[in-house]
Amino acid sequence: MRVLGPGNAPPSQVIVDNMNEIIFLVEEDEVDGGLNARALGEAIFTFGKDKVELLKNIREAVDVHFDEGTAPKIIRLHYVHEEVYES
Repeated sequence: MRVLGPGNAPPSQVIVDNMNEIIFLVEEDEVDGGLNARALGEAIFTFGKDKVELLKNIREAVDVHFDEGTAPKIIRLHYVHEEVYES
């Protein structure tokens, strides 16, 4: 693991570069249905009509994005679900 950033930077300004893992934020597509995913720290965006298709598309996008042999070994999906209630 490599930490990038100023020597005394607060934790929110320090970037951790750990290419053994890539994290995707996954959200429901409110307009078209299905699921949208975007990688943290990489310009990778994809979608799928369900979880099975989404994971297939994420794996394909990761393979295309990284050079051979440099892709992260772990793909972590972080599902974001927002609910709003009246107070």
